[in-house]
Amino acid sequence: MSRSWAFASNYFIYSAMAVYTLSFLAHAVETAWAVKVPNDTTKTHDYKRTEKVARIATAMMVLGFILLFAGVITRGVSAGRVPWGNMYEFSITGALAFTGAYLGALRKYDLRWLGLLVSISVLLTIGTAVTVLYVPSAPLVPALKSPWLVIHVSTAIISGGVFLLANVIAAAYLYLDKMETKGERTAWAKRLPSLELLDQLSYRLVAFVFPLWTFSVIAGAIWAESAWGRYWGWDPKETWAFITWVAYAAYLHARVTIGWRGRRAAWLCLFAGSTFLFNYVYVNIWGSGKHTYSGL
Repeated sequence: MSRSWAFASNYFIYSAMAVYTLSFLAHAVETAWAVKVPNDTTKTHDYKRTEKVARIATAMMVLGFILLFAGVITRGVSAGRVPWGNMYEFSITGALAFTGAYLGALRKYDLRWLGLLVSISVLLTIGTAVTVLYVPSAPLVPALKSPWLVIHVSTAIISGGVFLLANVIAAAYLYLDKMETKGERTAWAKRLPSLELLDQLSYRLVAFVFPLWTFSVIAGAIWAESAWGRYWGWDPKETWAFITWVAYAAYLHARVTIGWRGRRAAWLCLFAGSTFLFNYVYVNIWGSGKHTYSGL
Protein backbone atom coordinates (compact mmCIF):
# COMPACT_ATOMS: atom_id res chain seq x y z
CA MET A 1 0.00 0.00 0.00
CA SER A 2 2.79 2.46 0.92
CA ARG A 3 4.46 1.74 -2.42
CA SER A 4 1.26 2.65 -4.24
CA TRP A 5 0.99 5.91 -2.30
CA ALA A 6 4.62 6.68 -3.15
CA PHE A 7 3.90 6.17 -6.86
CA ALA A 8 0.79 8.36 -6.52
CA SER A 9 2.89 11.10 -4.91
CA ASN A 10 5.39 11.01 -7.76
CA TYR A 11 2.53 11.14 -10.26
CA PHE A 12 1.02 14.20 -8.57
CA ILE A 13 4.41 15.96 -8.37
CA TYR A 14 5.15 15.43 -12.07
CA SER A 15 1.62 16.47 -12.97
CA ALA A 16 2.06 19.64 -10.93
CA MET A 17 5.29 20.38 -12.83
CA ALA A 18 3.45 20.02 -16.14
CA VAL A 19 0.67 22.36 -15.00
CA TYR A 20 3.12 24.93 -13.62
CA THR A 21 4.85 24.83 -17.00
CA LEU A 22 1.55 25.67 -18.67
CA SER A 23 1.05 28.52 -16.21
CA PHE A 24 4.51 29.86 -16.99
CA LEU A 25 3.88 29.70 -20.74
CA ALA A 26 0.49 31.41 -20.37
CA HIS A 27 2.02 34.21 -18.29
CA ALA A 28 4.75 34.61 -20.90
CA VAL A 29 2.15 34.81 -23.68
CA GLU A 30 0.17 37.36 -21.68
CA THR A 31 3.17 39.70 -21.58
CA ALA A 32 4.64 38.99 -24.99
CA TRP A 33 1.39 39.28 -26.94
CA ALA A 34 0.03 42.36 -25.20
CA VAL A 35 -0.67 45.09 -27.76
CA LYS A 36 1.19 48.40 -27.64
CA VAL A 37 -1.16 51.35 -27.82
CA PRO A 38 -0.49 55.11 -27.76
CA ASN A 39 -0.80 56.81 -24.41
CA ASP A 40 -0.27 60.55 -24.87
CA THR A 41 3.30 60.83 -26.13
CA THR A 42 4.40 57.35 -25.05
CA LYS A 43 3.32 53.79 -25.62
CA THR A 44 2.02 51.26 -23.15
CA HIS A 45 0.76 47.68 -23.25
CA ASP A 46 -2.92 46.88 -23.52
CA TYR A 47 -3.50 43.67 -21.58
CA LYS A 48 -7.19 43.45 -22.42
CA ARG A 49 -6.33 41.41 -25.52
CA THR A 50 -4.67 38.76 -23.35
CA GLU A 51 -7.16 38.74 -20.47
CA LYS A 52 -8.32 35.19 -21.22
CA VAL A 53 -4.75 33.93 -21.32
CA ALA A 54 -4.08 35.65 -17.98
CA ARG A 55 -7.04 33.91 -16.41
CA ILE A 56 -5.87 30.59 -17.76
CA ALA A 57 -2.42 31.26 -16.30
CA THR A 58 -3.89 31.90 -12.85
CA ALA A 59 -6.19 28.87 -13.12
CA MET A 60 -3.17 26.70 -13.98
CA MET A 61 -1.35 28.12 -10.97
CA VAL A 62 -4.26 27.12 -8.73
CA LEU A 63 -4.44 23.66 -10.30
CA GLY A 64 -0.69 23.23 -9.90
CA PHE A 65 -1.03 24.16 -6.22
CA ILE A 66 -3.77 21.53 -5.76
CA LEU A 67 -1.74 18.81 -7.49
CA LEU A 68 1.39 19.69 -5.53
CA PHE A 69 -0.62 19.64 -2.31
CA ALA A 70 -1.87 16.17 -3.21
CA GLY A 71 1.71 15.10 -3.95
CA VAL A 72 2.91 16.30 -0.55
CA ILE A 73 0.02 14.61 1.29
CA THR A 74 0.42 11.27 -0.49
CA ARG A 75 4.16 11.38 0.15
CA GLY A 76 3.40 11.62 3.85
CA VAL A 77 0.84 8.82 3.66
CA SER A 78 3.31 6.55 1.87
CA ALA A 79 5.84 6.99 4.67
CA GLY A 80 3.31 6.98 7.50
CA ARG A 81 4.50 10.35 8.82
CA VAL A 82 4.55 14.06 8.05
CA PRO A 83 6.35 14.67 4.73
CA TRP A 84 9.24 16.77 6.07
CA GLY A 85 11.97 14.24 6.78
CA ASN A 86 14.53 15.18 4.11
CA MET A 87 15.51 17.88 1.63
CA TYR A 88 13.31 16.50 -1.15
CA GLU A 89 10.20 16.69 0.99
CA PHE A 90 11.15 20.07 2.42
CA SER A 91 11.67 21.42 -1.11
CA ILE A 92 8.33 20.30 -2.54
CA THR A 93 6.53 21.57 0.56
CA GLY A 94 8.46 24.85 0.34
CA ALA A 95 7.34 25.25 -3.28
CA LEU A 96 3.80 24.60 -2.10
CA ALA A 97 4.11 27.28 0.60
CA PHE A 98 5.55 29.79 -1.88
CA THR A 99 2.68 29.22 -4.30
CA GLY A 100 0.18 29.42 -1.46
CA ALA A 101 1.62 32.74 -0.29
CA TYR A 102 1.35 34.13 -3.82
CA LEU A 103 -2.22 32.93 -4.34
CA GLY A 104 -3.22 34.19 -0.91
CA ALA A 105 -1.78 37.65 -1.57
CA LEU A 106 -3.36 37.61 -5.04
CA ARG A 107 -6.82 37.64 -3.47
CA LYS A 108 -6.16 41.09 -1.99
CA TYR A 109 -3.53 42.62 -4.27
CA ASP A 110 -3.09 42.71 -8.04
CA LEU A 111 0.01 40.56 -8.16
CA ARG A 112 -0.68 38.70 -11.38
CA TRP A 113 2.41 40.33 -12.86
CA LEU A 114 4.43 38.18 -10.44
CA GLY A 115 3.00 34.98 -11.90
CA LEU A 116 5.83 34.63 -14.40
CA LEU A 117 8.49 34.78 -11.68
CA VAL A 118 6.54 32.61 -9.25
CA SER A 119 5.89 29.85 -11.78
CA ILE A 120 9.50 29.65 -12.96
CA SER A 121 10.79 29.72 -9.36
CA VAL A 122 8.47 26.88 -8.38
CA LEU A 123 9.46 24.90 -11.48
CA LEU A 124 13.16 25.27 -10.65
CA THR A 125 12.55 24.23 -7.04
CA ILE A 126 10.50 21.15 -7.91
CA GLY A 127 12.80 20.27 -10.80
CA THR A 128 15.82 20.34 -8.51
CA ALA A 129 13.93 18.30 -5.93
CA VAL A 130 12.98 15.47 -8.30
CA THR A 131 16.31 15.32 -10.18
CA VAL A 132 18.90 16.02 -7.47
CA LEU A 133 17.29 15.72 -4.04
CA TYR A 134 14.91 12.79 -4.51
CA VAL A 135 15.12 9.93 -2.02
CA PRO A 136 12.68 7.01 -1.71
CA SER A 137 9.88 7.27 0.81
CA ALA A 138 11.06 5.87 4.16
CA PRO A 139 10.37 6.12 7.90
CA LEU A 140 11.87 8.94 9.94
CA VAL A 141 15.33 8.66 11.43
CA PRO A 142 15.20 8.47 15.26
CA ALA A 143 16.29 12.10 15.76
CA LEU A 144 13.22 13.34 13.90
CA LYS A 145 10.62 11.23 15.70
CA SER A 146 9.03 13.96 17.75
CA PRO A 147 5.79 15.97 17.75
CA TRP A 148 7.98 19.04 17.46
CA LEU A 149 8.77 18.05 13.87
CA VAL A 150 5.24 19.04 12.86
CA ILE A 151 5.35 22.29 14.82
CA HIS A 152 8.86 23.48 14.04
CA VAL A 153 9.20 22.45 10.39
CA SER A 154 5.69 23.46 9.31
CA THR A 155 6.11 26.98 10.69
CA ALA A 156 9.58 27.23 9.10
CA ILE A 157 8.21 26.20 5.70
CA ILE A 158 5.31 28.67 5.82
CA SER A 159 7.65 31.45 6.94
CA GLY A 160 10.07 30.66 4.12
CA GLY A 161 7.34 30.82 1.49
CA VAL A 162 6.18 34.25 2.63
CA PHE A 163 9.73 35.54 3.06
CA LEU A 164 10.56 34.47 -0.49
CA LEU A 165 7.51 36.28 -1.85
CA ALA A 166 8.53 39.44 0.03
CA ASN A 167 12.04 39.15 -1.40
CA VAL A 168 10.75 38.81 -4.97
CA ILE A 169 8.69 41.97 -4.48
CA ALA A 170 11.70 43.77 -2.97
CA ALA A 171 13.79 42.75 -5.98
CA ALA A 172 11.08 44.08 -8.30
CA TYR A 173 11.17 47.36 -6.38
CA LEU A 174 14.93 47.73 -6.87
CA TYR A 175 14.67 46.91 -10.58
CA LEU A 176 11.90 49.44 -11.18
CA ASP A 177 13.61 52.04 -9.00
CA LYS A 178 16.74 51.76 -11.13
CA MET A 179 14.63 52.00 -14.28
CA GLU A 180 12.87 55.15 -13.07
CA THR A 181 16.18 56.71 -12.00
CA LYS A 182 17.42 56.41 -15.59
CA GLY A 183 14.17 57.76 -17.00
CA GLU A 184 10.66 56.55 -17.71
CA ARG A 185 9.50 52.96 -17.20
CA THR A 186 9.41 50.78 -20.28
CA ALA A 187 6.00 49.96 -21.75
CA TRP A 188 5.63 46.56 -20.08
CA ALA A 189 6.85 47.89 -16.71
CA LYS A 190 4.07 50.48 -16.60
CA ARG A 191 1.72 47.65 -15.75
CA LEU A 192 3.54 47.02 -12.48
CA PRO A 193 2.45 48.79 -9.27
CA SER A 194 4.00 51.98 -7.97
CA LEU A 195 7.23 51.85 -5.99
CA GLU A 196 5.37 52.95 -2.87
CA LEU A 197 2.92 50.04 -3.13
CA LEU A 198 5.71 47.51 -3.69
CA ASP A 199 7.60 48.89 -0.70
CA GLN A 200 4.54 48.64 1.54
CA LEU A 201 3.59 45.16 0.34
CA SER A 202 7.06 43.74 0.97
CA TYR A 203 7.02 45.22 4.47
CA ARG A 204 3.55 43.90 5.27
CA LEU A 205 4.48 40.37 4.24
CA VAL A 206 7.58 40.36 6.43
CA ALA A 207 5.73 41.93 9.38
CA PHE A 208 2.94 39.37 8.99
CA VAL A 209 5.16 36.29 9.04
CA PHE A 210 8.01 37.40 11.34
CA PRO A 211 6.19 36.33 14.55
CA LEU A 212 5.70 32.88 13.02
CA TRP A 213 9.42 32.65 12.22
CA THR A 214 10.19 33.70 15.79
CA PHE A 215 7.97 30.91 17.05
CA SER A 216 9.69 28.47 14.68
CA VAL A 217 13.13 29.31 16.08
CA ILE A 218 11.85 28.94 19.66
CA ALA A 219 10.15 25.64 18.81
CA GLY A 220 13.41 24.39 17.30
CA ALA A 221 15.25 25.22 20.52
CA ILE A 222 12.67 23.35 22.61
CA TRP A 223 12.93 20.37 20.27
CA ALA A 224 16.74 20.47 20.54
CA GLU A 225 16.50 20.28 24.33
CA SER A 226 14.17 17.30 24.07
CA ALA A 227 16.36 15.47 21.52
CA TRP A 228 19.89 16.46 22.52
CA GLY A 229 19.62 17.79 26.06
CA ARG A 230 20.42 21.42 25.26
CA TYR A 231 18.38 24.33 23.92
CA TRP A 232 21.10 25.86 21.78
CA GLY A 233 24.43 24.53 20.58
CA TRP A 234 25.39 26.92 17.76
CA ASP A 235 24.99 24.16 15.22
CA PRO A 236 25.40 25.68 11.70
CA LYS A 237 21.69 25.41 10.95
CA GLU A 238 20.73 26.88 14.32
CA THR A 239 23.23 29.69 13.86
CA TRP A 240 21.94 30.66 10.43
CA ALA A 241 18.33 30.45 11.57
CA PHE A 242 19.24 32.96 14.28
CA ILE A 243 21.09 35.14 11.74
CA THR A 244 17.95 35.17 9.59
CA TRP A 245 15.88 36.18 12.63
CA VAL A 246 18.30 39.01 13.44
CA ALA A 247 18.35 40.22 9.82
CA TYR A 248 14.56 40.40 9.52
CA ALA A 249 14.31 41.94 13.01
CA ALA A 250 16.77 44.60 11.85
CA TYR A 251 14.65 45.19 8.74
CA LEU A 252 11.49 45.71 10.78
CA HIS A 253 13.34 47.84 13.33
CA ALA A 254 14.82 50.03 10.60
CA ARG A 255 11.39 50.64 9.11
CA VAL A 256 9.48 51.25 12.33
CA THR A 257 11.96 53.23 14.42
CA ILE A 258 14.44 54.74 11.95
CA GLY A 259 11.97 55.23 9.13
CA TRP A 260 13.82 53.37 6.40
CA ARG A 261 11.83 53.15 3.21
CA GLY A 262 12.42 52.37 -0.42
CA ARG A 263 15.82 51.37 -1.68
CA ARG A 264 17.59 50.84 1.64
CA ALA A 265 14.73 48.79 3.06
CA ALA A 266 14.56 46.66 -0.11
CA TRP A 267 18.26 45.86 0.03
CA LEU A 268 18.00 44.93 3.72
CA CYS A 269 15.01 42.69 2.93
CA LEU A 270 17.00 40.93 0.21
CA PHE A 271 19.95 40.47 2.56
CA ALA A 272 17.71 38.87 5.18
CA GLY A 273 16.21 36.60 2.54
CA SER A 274 19.65 35.57 1.31
CA THR A 275 20.52 34.30 4.80
CA PHE A 276 17.41 32.09 4.74
CA LEU A 277 18.29 30.72 1.29
CA PHE A 278 21.91 30.13 2.36
CA ASN A 279 20.66 28.12 5.33
CA TYR A 280 18.27 26.16 3.13
CA VAL A 281 20.70 25.39 0.30
CA TYR A 282 24.30 25.47 1.54
CA VAL A 283 23.93 24.47 5.19
CA ASN A 284 21.44 21.69 4.45
CA ILE A 285 23.52 20.15 1.67
CA TRP A 286 27.16 20.88 2.50
CA GLY A 287 27.03 21.89 6.14
CA SER A 288 27.97 19.73 9.09
CA GLY A 289 26.42 19.26 12.50
CA LYS A 290 23.40 17.61 14.05
CA HIS A 291 21.14 18.62 11.15
CA THR A 292 22.95 16.49 8.57
CA TYR A 293 20.20 13.85 8.60
CA SER A 294 18.45 15.59 5.68
CA GLY A 295 18.58 12.44 3.55
CA LEU A 296 21.31 13.44 1.09
